[in-house]
Amino acid sequence: MISAILEQGTPVTEEEFFALGETSKRVELFDGSLYMTPAPTPQHQHISSELKFALRTAARTAGLYVHEAVNVRLQPGRIPIPDLVVTGKIDFKELVIDAGAVVLICEIVSPSNASADRVLKMHYYAAAGIPWYLLVEQESAALHLYQLSGNHYVERSVTRPGEVLHLDEPLTADLVPEDLLPPD
Repeated sequence: MISAILEQGTPVTEEEFFALGETSKRVELFDGSLYMTPAPTPQHQHISSELKFALRTAARTAGLYVHEAVNVRLQPGRIPIPDLVVTGKIDFKELVIDAGAVVLICEIVSPSNASADRVLKMHYYAAAGIPWYLLVEQESAALHLYQLSGNHYVERSVTRPGEVLHLDEPLTADLVPEDLLPPD
């Protein structure tokens, strides 16, 4: 199905995108174009799982939910699959989460798509009005926390191993960068 859509050479609609169904590849839709990346590395997935675990109890206490690798509609025709999202109440049976329900979005930077996470997605998430953006550096485990200010993000903190990121919005949690990394 993906190859048939790519061969037509025209912009992809949301209907065509969702007709792909579940795939083994991470396929995102950006303004009529499909963006495909290979499956993440085990290190990437370990960081994602540990981050989800670190946020889960705090999210539940705040009446929020933590999701890994779900479709988020930023606007019609713009549907990324962030590594992690924290939302308010949603319909868990829906195929896509609307950006308005997302209070924190997280990307774990991979060498193969670093510019997408640091520039493209950051811009799109800000344009969609998502209040908080957490960027995790895979190699160093540094945590970059950004807060929406107007239509762009402002970096609020950089937390490196040996330090603790104290979140008080949109939930209360302490994140220890080195706890996210797999053992040596």
